[in-house]
Amino acid sequence: MFKHILVPLDGSLLAESALPAAVYLANLTGASVTLMHIIEKNAPQEIHGYKHLTDPDQANHYLQAVAEKTFPPGTKVNHHVHTEEQSNVARSIAAHVEEFSPDLIIMCAHGHGGLRDFLFGSIAQQLIAKGQIPVLLITPTSDNEAGPFVCQHILVPLDNGTEHLQGLHMAIQLAEVSHAGLHLVIVVPTLDTLKRDGAAAGKLLPATMTAMLEIAEEEAQATLVKQTAFLQTVNVPVTSDVHRGDPAKIIANEAENHGSDMIVLGTHGKSGQNAFWAESVAPKVSRLVHIPLLFVPIQEDPDTDK
Repeated sequence: MFKHILVPLDGSLLAESALPAAVYLANLTGASVTLMHIIEKNAPQEIHGYKHLTDPDQANHYLQAVAEKTFPPGTKVNHHVHTEEQSNVARSIAAHVEEFSPDLIIMCAHGHGGLRDFLFGSIAQQLIAKGQIPVLLITPTSDNEAGPFVCQHILVPLDNGTEHLQGLHMAIQLAEVSHAGLHLVIVVPTLDTLKRDGAAAGKLLPATMTAMLEIAEEEAQATLVKQTAFLQTVNVPVTSDVHRGDPAKIIANEAENHGSDMIVLGTHGKSGQNAFWAESVAPKVSRLVHIPLLFVPIQEDPDTDK
């Protein structure tokens, strides 16, 4: 599971919404935590209504105070201030990923225009699309305060392939340490919810495409039967469903209907950052839900023995 968690903070209460998740997961897994602040070049005086930390000494005092008041005794908490001014905060965080080697980044999803604007052309987008390590995005409450973090019911969207099983593998580990239940869902498009090439093929050959989608639904059922059987052998509570329609909308509905605390999404940016965010289901889901989203990078040639 996680051994080192990185939490970027900018001094605002909004960014601190990521802290309850860091406390919860560090307590569960025994992971160490690094709180980090990047000194931003030409920074505004305020950020989200709070003084922007541009002085290294003030930033250090802030991170130390956060560590002392937030984390229980026994948690290993470090803090780091990158004192050289940076015009690209996302790039600097990515560079620190290579330096500190965390296996999870936890950060608040915030921005002037809400979650959508934060994801598109933002720090989180760049980190997730880079596909180095998992990123857990926390949506703050309406008053920008850190809400409680629990992990008792996890929604895991899958497909008929093997790539997204990497997201399932991490969800299983989380379920085992937190005694959570999993809900697996596969969404097979309908003829009128196909995208791009599939939509074009559906218009040209509707009968053929309808038959292919019916086969895909049968394969989805078989995939869920296989994964459910495996989870039962490791004593992880599991339910599963196959649905037809728009994937993002159905995933959001499933999260609400099952009272999910978190969605674990396997993602990859191998088509390039802009293409990834234009085509992926992940950002569409993020605009529809208000619960934590764990983005798990999909690596090439995954171990798919299960």
